[in-house]
Amino acid sequence: MSALFNAYQNGGVIAYPTEAVFGLGCDPENAQAIKKLLTIKKRPAEKGLILLAGDFKQLLPYLNISQLSQAQIKTILCRWPNSITQVLPAKPGVSPLLTGAFNSIAVRITNHPDVVALCQATKRPIVSTSANLTGQLPAKTWQQVQVQLADKVDFILKSVTLGYSKPSQIINGLTGDILRQ
Repeated sequence: MSALFNAYQNGGVIAYPTEAVFGLGCDPENAQAIKKLLTIKKRPAEKGLILLAGDFKQLLPYLNISQLSQAQIKTILCRWPNSITQVLPAKPGVSPLLTGAFNSIAVRITNHPDVVALCQATKRPIVSTSANLTGQLPAKTWQQVQVQLADKVDFILKSVTLGYSKPSQIINGLTGDILRQ
């Protein structure tokens, strides 16, 4: 885990398992690392990215919870940890590299032990997008990541996903409307 932590701390892009697929991620506070990730992925910055966290507290610097009622917060929290990504109001000043062209941000609390351990070690969430070049199928194993992206990423965590059959569902966290099945 120390090599993974070092790559993250030094602005590297890492590949790691999530619930169903491998993700590419980096430190959400490192603009250069985010730009590197977007370049590797060939992903337009306007689309925004997901933040994965080990607990809700790690997401608070990025969320504008003043726009949420206590009932909404309770409903949001009841959906996690799970393979549900929720789009929530972003705090003013959150990097547009994370939010894209939106005033919201996609976030998820995961129960994948490797991701939780990294988030606990860094005391913050990790940027997440599927480990693949835009337009290609997401990698489901570290071996697939190695074939497609080994020369582009700084570290590949040789572990396994939680075995879910499809990537996380994305919903509007305030309304429950499904944005991606």
